[in-house]
Amino acid sequence: MVGTKAAVRFACTILLAATLTACANKGADRNQNLDGFTPEQIFTRGEFELSQNRSEDAAWYFSEVERLYPYSDWAKRALIMQAFSFHADENYEESRAAAQRYIDFYPTDEDAAYAQYLLALSYYDQIDEVGRDQGLTFQALQALRTVIEVYPDSEYATSAVLKFDLAFDHLAGKEMEIGRYYLRQDHYTAAINRFRVVVEDFQTTTHTAEALYRLIEAYLSLGLVDEAQSAGAILGYNYQSTEWYDAGYALLTSRGLALKSRGNNWLSTIYRQTLKGEWL
Repeated sequence: MVGTKAAVRFACTILLAATLTACANKGADRNQNLDGFTPEQIFTRGEFELSQNRSEDAAWYFSEVERLYPYSDWAKRALIMQAFSFHADENYEESRAAAQRYIDFYPTDEDAAYAQYLLALSYYDQIDEVGRDQGLTFQALQALRTVIEVYPDSEYATSAVLKFDLAFDHLAGKEMEIGRYYLRQDHYTAAINRFRVVVEDFQTTTHTAEALYRLIEAYLSLGLVDEAQSAGAILGYNYQSTEWYDAGYALLTSRGLALKSRGNNWLSTIYRQTLKGEWL
């Protein structure tokens, strides 16, 4: 009798697996009752959907593992795969939610670093153009910083550093875009405020040399010669190999001015700090 029951259970398992496999080429059937399947079977189906580039369907199967078998090891594995699948589907909000749940439930797990990295990517991969609102960029920076600081020895730390630098450069680019707009409109004070932010807060980005040149333009337009020359002095000290130094040199010397720090202004202070090696 026992042998007969075991044989029946085995036959049912085979039948369930065959049913799951038979639907594989059709994508996910959201009305399908998966209660009789093992977590491994459902998880494997999710992996299959990923291999077929059906990431949305994959996410659904992984979510079913979590729903049907909560607190199991399969549920934990399925949760991180949900985050990955949603991200592959460009469903960044759901990817972020799944990644955050993983971090909340399994903060010391070996995949916690990857969950945090996916969370950061859910913001970072939406930074596609300078003209958009930069709230996502700030959130990406914060999430990437967490990867770098909390998981410095993980395999994702190096990539997070590179993306952090790119996102930081992106913010500087936004300030430059606004500053150039104000400059074209002859709103020189507003333009100066934007370029000053780049020079003071984004000095390690690729935009600093141009910001200094634009400051020369703006200050000369306002007749503030000392500030313009001080901006030129910083250009000459740090960015002599750039096109912006050449342009700044031509603009200042055409008016009989030197690239020399003068007066007691915020740019002359930065120039003195540069000479002491405190600002590079």
